[in-house]
Amino acid sequence: MRIAFISPFSPLKGGIARFSGMLREALHGRGYAVTPVAFRALYPDFLLKSGAEGGLGADTALFNGASLVLFNPFTWYGAVRRLRSLKPGVLLVAYWSGFLAPLYFVIRRLTGIKMVVLLHNFSSHESSLFEPLMQRLLAASADGVLTLSGTVTQEVRAVMPDIPLLQLFHPLYEPDCKSLSVQDARSTLNLDIHSPVLLFFGYVRRYKGLDTMLRAMPAILQREPALRLVVAGHFHESAASYRTLIAQLGIDGSVDLYPGYVSSERTALFFAAADAVVLPYRSATQSGVVQLAYGHGLPVIVTPAGALPEMVCHGKTGWVARDCSAAGFAEAVGDFFDCRQNVELEAIRAAIEAFNSDLSWEAFAEAAGSFLESIAAKR
Repeated sequence: MRIAFISPFSPLKGGIARFSGMLREALHGRGYAVTPVAFRALYPDFLLKSGAEGGLGADTALFNGASLVLFNPFTWYGAVRRLRSLKPGVLLVAYWSGFLAPLYFVIRRLTGIKMVVLLHNFSSHESSLFEPLMQRLLAASADGVLTLSGTVTQEVRAVMPDIPLLQLFHPLYEPDCKSLSVQDARSTLNLDIHSPVLLFFGYVRRYKGLDTMLRAMPAILQREPALRLVVAGHFHESAASYRTLIAQLGIDGSVDLYPGYVSSERTALFFAAADAVVLPYRSATQSGVVQLAYGHGLPVIVTPAGALPEMVCHGKTGWVARDCSAAGFAEAVGDFFDCRQNVELEAIRAAIEAFNSDLSWEAFAEAAGSFLESIAAKR
């Protein structure tokens, strides 16, 4: 069966592009002919800061003919013409924001190709007054839905109860580069080999709660005075405001900021240096950062936001805070360090491996492929 797949793909940056690229490879490994219909841009460059995902970028030759631009409806009809010529058995589309709903509505209506929506998010992290309308528009376009968590499944069922749905999972992200030793990674980052290190990784947006983590730091430092927090990722907000907060809290010597897009090599460096990864999110569906941490054998410390608790075996692969407050998160970090005094790192890594044993890309592609076939076969 031929599948046309509308999504961001590399060289666009971000978790959706990475997920879609790996899913395409996994579906291809199952014998499906997957044709990417890639975005050349999601948002205008003037709305983005340097290094953000979704811009046109400088080297447009890297996009290999991708012409779909989300904010330019004239390009939508080019995608329609291409899909009509491809005549795929089914159309798979990545969805994470209401901005995509009009595009998918137009494509479904003008091509007549059955559409399965891969939902990373159903409710946007930064919601708007138009979101209910966009969700109804998506419901009018979808012939089937794939979700990655129970939280998203519940949201979808409330809006489109009769559409066929398959709940899957977020597969594990294996390291892209050879792992470094803790000693080498910390030496490169000027971190003491004996100091505890926590890592906040990925795009910095308000809903990800970096400010919550910073406000938790004074309490954490009372217990672990040598602890260092490493923040690595592109800031969608002013990095200066976070530097000001760090200074106000008096934690300058305990926080290292590395703003900007993080390459695969630098990703391996940051994860090799860390003892655990922190996700102090205010809201969430699922997070690729959790699976990236697990791929590097690191436990996670998360808030009880959205589907994050679904991704953690509390006390074994990670720790779930009692609430999303700074005090609650500081307490969860303390629980992690209490455990580390009694449990060897290898035992934590074994628990992570066991917890994620069935979360492979191959298993995801097998289940998703069967679902896509069932939707394509319906009359």
